[in-house]
Amino acid sequence: MHVFDALQVERRNNALTMSILNKTFSRREISTAAALTLLGGAIITVSGCGGGSGDDGGSGTDRTADISANHNHTSTISKAELDAGNALTLNIQGTSSHPHTIQLTAAEVVSVRKGTRVAKTSSVDFGHDHIVTFN
Repeated sequence: MHVFDALQVERRNNALTMSILNKTFSRREISTAAALTLLGGAIITVSGCGGGSGDDGGSGTDRTADISANHNHTSTISKAELDAGNALTLNIQGTSSHPHTIQLTAAEVVSVRKGTRVAKTSSVDFGHDHIVTFN
């Protein structure tokens, strides 16, 4: 484990706030943050073969979100939830010490399933929120 002073940037009500955190990071967290920083602007397109006109945009797999100013939150929509296409309320607590939730309409779940980018603001808990982005 390594201790670093980290700069945390969060967006609240269209304003950016910055704070310095003294936090212990694991080697995995450092590697993940570095990779996400390098790939942050990259768009990866995977093309299938033989897609017919009857393609309903089936999910094929679970979808995991990117979360702004993240501190151990996670959000995943399962393949079954994507295929059902119903509205969802997701708890994004992950291994963080506090919860947040996001709400997705049925139309937004279908959009995620089809690969369209969907970004939602989480609930405000412990004085902050997060932007949760699928695709």
